[in-house]
Amino acid sequence: MMEQYLALKREAGDSLLFYRMGDFFELFFDDAKVASNILDIALTSRGEHDGKPVAMCGVPVHAAEGYLARLIKAGQRVAIAEQVETPDEAKARAKREGKPSSKVLVARDIVRFVTAGTLTEEALLEPRRANVLVALSDVRGTIGIASCDISTGVMVLEECHPDMLNAELSRLSATEVVVSDNWSEAGAEWLQDATRHTNSPFSSDVGEDRLKSLHGVSTLDGFGDFSRAMLGAAGGLIAYLDHVGRGSLPLLLPPVIRAKASGMAMDEATRGSLEILESAQGGRTGSLIAALDRCSTGAGSRLLAQDLSSPMLSKGGIEDRLALVKFWRDRPIERANLRDALRSLPDIGRALGRLVAGRGSPRDLGQLRDGLNEAWRLYDWLSTESDRPALLDDLLPQLRGHGELVDLLSRALVATPPTERSNGGFITQGYDASLDELREISGDARRAIAAMEARYREETGIASLKIKHNGVLGYFIEVPSRHGDALMEADSGFTHRQTMKGAVRFNSISLHEEASRIAEAGGRALAAEESHFEELVDRSVASRQTIAKSAAALARIDVSAGNAERASEGDWCRPDVDEAPGLSIVAGRHPVVETALAATSQRFVANDCSLRFDDRLWLIGGPNMGGKSTFLRQNALIVLMAQAGCFVPAKSAHIGLVDRLFSRVGASDNLARGRSTFMVEMVETAAILAQATDRSFVILDEVGRGTSTYDGLALAWAVVEAVHSQIGCRCLFATHYHELARLAETCTHLSLHHVRAREWKGDLVLLHELADGPADRSYGLAVAKLAGVPNTVVNRARQVLQKLEDARNETGGLAAGLGELPLFAAAAPTAPEQSKEEALAAKLLETDIDALSPRDALDLLYELKRSVD
Repeated sequence: MMEQYLALKREAGDSLLFYRMGDFFELFFDDAKVASNILDIALTSRGEHDGKPVAMCGVPVHAAEGYLARLIKAGQRVAIAEQVETPDEAKARAKREGKPSSKVLVARDIVRFVTAGTLTEEALLEPRRANVLVALSDVRGTIGIASCDISTGVMVLEECHPDMLNAELSRLSATEVVVSDNWSEAGAEWLQDATRHTNSPFSSDVGEDRLKSLHGVSTLDGFGDFSRAMLGAAGGLIAYLDHVGRGSLPLLLPPVIRAKASGMAMDEATRGSLEILESAQGGRTGSLIAALDRCSTGAGSRLLAQDLSSPMLSKGGIEDRLALVKFWRDRPIERANLRDALRSLPDIGRALGRLVAGRGSPRDLGQLRDGLNEAWRLYDWLSTESDRPALLDDLLPQLRGHGELVDLLSRALVATPPTERSNGGFITQGYDASLDELREISGDARRAIAAMEARYREETGIASLKIKHNGVLGYFIEVPSRHGDALMEADSGFTHRQTMKGAVRFNSISLHEEASRIAEAGGRALAAEESHFEELVDRSVASRQTIAKSAAALARIDVSAGNAERASEGDWCRPDVDEAPGLSIVAGRHPVVETALAATSQRFVANDCSLRFDDRLWLIGGPNMGGKSTFLRQNALIVLMAQAGCFVPAKSAHIGLVDRLFSRVGASDNLARGRSTFMVEMVETAAILAQATDRSFVILDEVGRGTSTYDGLALAWAVVEAVHSQIGCRCLFATHYHELARLAETCTHLSLHHVRAREWKGDLVLLHELADGPADRSYGLAVAKLAGVPNTVVNRARQVLQKLEDARNETGGLAAGLGELPLFAAAAPTAPEQSKEEALAAKLLETDIDALSPRDALDLLYELKRSVD
């Protein structure tokens, strides 16, 4: 057995090997140690290998999916080794080979690799999140990208420059990335966890041949004009899926080309800063999609995530989506009825994916039946609605056309098909007369056995005699031990089979005959149901492309209705989108922050933003925690939502189409790549300056704060000038450098703004309102006090600040002020003697009155009195 295991393990490579032994999947050696640690299960041992105990652990086959989910989530890949012959077949093989049947080992083979990007099982997938597998190819410096969610079969091909690869992978949110085994590591730290696959399939010629064969065409011209890089990536993707499925390919729809300029570009830093699909803390909670998603189905939520990840650049496409959202928002009763209907829909896209991959069940067929039937019902209803928008008219035809398949599945399947087909029972009565007859025979035989039990009790006089069944012995007669001797007699008609503690088991000729009838009829019935299952799967798979279109249409309708529901909840407006270069948002709000405040019954303070050609760069000052970062982000999110086809949290919004969105907000390091906080800031700023165009929208927060005062100020000054005069894009720039206000004198398209704050009785009051003009000061010390910095420290900082400001006012420079302070001076001159009044004032300023005990306060009073005597 161990030889067989080691041979399979060599084939599994770095994947954990699930080795089937009876009702368990066993793991051995290092695999067992890794799995036991992740799964928190007992680690045991079995025998020895090379003189050392063999580590071992196992999981039950019936519960394997739950364990697989945990292993995949932990970053592992798993190879499933199943028994590929029965014990009887193994014995027959041994006989043919002239080997003792007692020593034959049941053949096993790896039937599938389970990886993060190739999951189809319902239990292993998140209903509201796409599971994207990506393959990459490099053809003469051009990167080909093939992406696919095999649970639904959608396959997209595109290409990009190597410098943009990180941003594209971030957009796709790939669960698993596959590259050839000779892919270069240079400049690709993020590919360290990529799956390596043999290089040969990543050839464009191989990719072209595989696509033609897969879709049964002689040319790919009908699908699009694919580049060599795209075809190479497609070849690698298909070959990898072929490898993990052991020759069984999942659902792959005809490939679609994604044009380079089809969506708004966002780099990885921007997506992370705006927390579009995942919050900074990780997970969906606190993200944009969590605040936005009101979809009734998992498919709708996945499509909404795709919309937000790649907002459109087509004004017509955006307007079509917005018109459909408005259609549902203006019809609250119809919208509620639609959402109720959608809520009951099964996920037909993923059900189809499992059937095509050969991992489907009768339940999946039932989901197709119910989902397609509901789609047709929705068509009948929606086609009667008046004033339908163009997008709904385009979607409606995709909801019908499956009448024959739905009728077949309705006639063949029981109302609630089981998830397992091995026990049968999913083909309805009356669909197949021969199957009904086999079931009747089996039923009659069971009734005959019941009658036989009653007859044996009467003939033997043993009232406790029973006829039972188990998986090992089949049917048998059981009596208590005290009656066993009576049935042991030669002329009793019973044959002894097994003696148990307290019971004795027997067989009889009549029982054997009836049991054989049951087994034969039951086996033939199961075979008949299996045949019907395969037929129904074939009929369903033959319609896979039209079923997939129906699933996509239902998802789009769900997204529009969900967006309408969210717009109605928040009183959001329909944005006006055009090609003009402006941006005008009246009473805009941050969707995520507003949602969080509403949960605590707090009100969000709305603000306007108006960027025009002659006023396209706003320089925003004010205190920390005053709302600068929130204001920056909310406007970026409103732009993103508008171009994704959503209503936006504002009183009104006019959006000039944005080709690229950039966000440099927040501070973080990346120690894994050897980058400090300031280095990360400069890398992100450099990307903006290199990639932004005059149609871009940029938000920048506190550029230059990670270095010395003069360095930071100089960098911030130069960045503002570059954005204003070289790039010419719309930009919101938040800063604490008051000196930057002087740029308004030379930058004609720049205006000054600040978030309002007031100090009241020594406390800082943050108003979260945006006002025109520069900030009067930063309120840094007030914020420090608000944050809980000790008063002694705050008071000392106030003294230092006063000296710095006095020196700057007198000399016009910061250095002079620094030179007067002992902490900055190499050899500070002796300070002149203070007057009594100055000493008294200094003593009072540095005293934290709230920290004084009554005795300390009295002592201080005496001390002050003596100082003025």
